[in-house]
Amino acid sequence: MTDPTLDEPPELWLDRGGRRYAPGEILTGRYRLGGWREAGLQHLELAVLWYTTGQGEEDLAVHDFLRRREATLPRRADESPDMFSTTLPGSPWSYDGQLLKVCWAVRLRGFFAGGKQRVVEEPFWLGPSAEEGTRS
Repeated sequence: MTDPTLDEPPELWLDRGGRRYAPGEILTGRYRLGGWREAGLQHLELAVLWYTTGQGEEDLAVHDFLRRREATLPRRADESPDMFSTTLPGSPWSYDGQLLKVCWAVRLRGFFAGGKQRVVEEPFWLGPSAEEGTRS
C-alpha cells in the first residue's frame, strides 16, 4: 500500500508570481492539503520563517504562525485553497554568501498518527527592491 501523503502531496504557493519581496510588503499565498487528509492528518502548522545555513550555529526564527486542528480543516470534497497573509518584517534580509546564507520560506507541516510528519516549503527572497538598492 502506498502512502497517500506521497501520492498526492499538498500544494503551497505564493500569490504573486515573483519570489522577491521588500520589507513591509504583504506576502500572500494559498495551500491545498492534497492527500494529507486521507493519510490521517491530525493538525497542520503554517509558518513564515527565516533560517541560516552554513558555518557556525544554525538559527531559525518564526515571523508568523498558524496552527489548525484536524476538526477545523476543510473536508476533501469541498477543499478550496486556504489563504494566508502576513506583513513582512524589515529584517533580516535574505543573504546568499559563501559562508552563511539567510533563507526565508513559508513552511507547511503536517502531523499524522504515530508521530509521522511531512513538510512542504516555498522559499522566497526578502530584501530591498531593485529601486531601493540603487539609491545612494
